[in-house]
Amino acid sequence: MNKKLINLVVNGEEKEFSILPNEKLLEVLRREGYKGTKFGCGEGSCGSCTILLEGKPVYSCTMFAFQAAGKKIETIEGVGTAKNPHVIQRALIDQGAVQCGFCMPGIILSAKSMFEENSDPDEEYIRTHMDGNLCRCTGYEKILTALENVAAVNK
Repeated sequence: MNKKLINLVVNGEEKEFSILPNEKLLEVLRREGYKGTKFGCGEGSCGSCTILLEGKPVYSCTMFAFQAAGKKIETIEGVGTAKNPHVIQRALIDQGAVQCGFCMPGIILSAKSMFEENSDPDEEYIRTHMDGNLCRCTGYEKILTALENVAAVNK
């Protein structure tokens, strides 16, 4: 197959990637060093591969890379640092909501998008918005409490 060049803005930086026509965005991102984006189910039902495309959460495992050409993408590598975590990351850590961490990049990005859409969500709004992200370790209550704590700070 012939490779094609696409341009993206990833975490605020302009990038050019060589892709195959049938390559998923998740495969390209991981190959290019964005290892925080995880492969979970491969069918868009677990949320581990969630990225923000033009500010909206999408499953990168089901999206072809060429569909993202010319768009802005945010991966977990663009959200906070170990020394200066994003407020959502800090809340999840403080609440003890992070266990294995495999699902956390998708959860954090989905939550970030949610708070950009609605800075003061109620419990039902949070549950509805976060529905596409599965966590096999924590049981969700600590995640929900952490996100409610972020919403309380935003009031």
